[in-house]
Amino acid sequence: MGGRSSFLRVALLTFSLGFCFVSCCVGFVEGGYSNATKRKRVPVRHQLSLDFYANTCPHVDQLVASVTARRFRDSPASGAATIRLFFHDCFVEVKPKNLCCAAHCSRILSSLAKVRRVCWMQGCDASILIAPTTGGKVVVERDVEDNKNLAPEAFEIVEMAKALVESKCPGMVTCADILAMAARDFVRLAGGPNYGVKKGRKDSRVSMAGKVRGNLPRANSTVDELIRLFAAKGLRTEDLVALSGAHTIGFSHCDQFVSRLYDFRGTGEPDPSIDLRLLKALRMSCPRSGGNNDVVAPFDVQTPFSFDHMYYGNLEAKMGLLATDQALFLDPRTRSLVQGLGRDKVRFFDAFAAGMEKMGSIRVKKGKTGEIRKVCSKHLAA
Repeated sequence: MGGRSSFLRVALLTFSLGFCFVSCCVGFVEGGYSNATKRKRVPVRHQLSLDFYANTCPHVDQLVASVTARRFRDSPASGAATIRLFFHDCFVEVKPKNLCCAAHCSRILSSLAKVRRVCWMQGCDASILIAPTTGGKVVVERDVEDNKNLAPEAFEIVEMAKALVESKCPGMVTCADILAMAARDFVRLAGGPNYGVKKGRKDSRVSMAGKVRGNLPRANSTVDELIRLFAAKGLRTEDLVALSGAHTIGFSHCDQFVSRLYDFRGTGEPDPSIDLRLLKALRMSCPRSGGNNDVVAPFDVQTPFSFDHMYYGNLEAKMGLLATDQALFLDPRTRSLVQGLGRDKVRFFDAFAAGMEKMGSIRVKKGKTGEIRKVCSKHLAA
């Protein structure tokens, strides 16, 4: 009898592991099954709403705005830093993979929902906000090189806004939604469009450094690479050019563009597409080697603190800071879009607001697939 019981336990365990693995292979996602063809399509958008917190925290927009307005007065540069933080959060959008699921199946057999929860980490879910832990075994998104120069004040602003919201509406508003609102506020405060932020995102239960690679634009990305990356997020080439307009404010460290100044693509010469006056000025701040790693230069040399459409005019004048910025004017697929947005600020504002809404709604977590953190840098379980 004991042997038979052992046999049944082994059989059940084998069946559970097999079912878990097969479920991942066929794409068992929230709400039902999905075949391989569907997984290759553009990312799914869930329904968000402007009045999501109408009953639970009706003044949440004003609460967040009170924090962002105060910080913008004290430090205007914090605005661009927070907008960038939002981009880095949203662009890490990972689809489920068999290996991801298989790695967790041996430990998670009690609920298939938990397997889905572990294997799905996507979109604007505040996963970027999780702080590294001393001696921790899990390396989080903030540990990745591409994220290490994200400004500390951006994280602080979100935490301050979250603390205020928690004091008025405890356990109701997610960090993911607060980050989206804060980014919107800073766009408006810098002179940009005042667009509505749809809400209803849940915070991710995981933050994994290994999921960042290949999901963020790089300073030297080609237009081909950018178009493919944005298309993988369900964003069009028009969205790529409009959202790149966020570089109308903010600064970049020398290491992101120094190769353009001295050794463009291994030629030993500066980038021929850069204005000679800009080249001279940038070389004074950013020497070939031995420079100060903290030195930064404005993306928009004309109006670095004003959210306007001057960014596009700079590209036409060969004054784009990053190679990936200037490439948008050089490539025939995007040049006309750059020129159109550079001529019409209203058109740029409309396109940017539409792009932010689309980016902010890709594969967001809802319901039981996420959490509502009390402190944005820590998971509830912590």
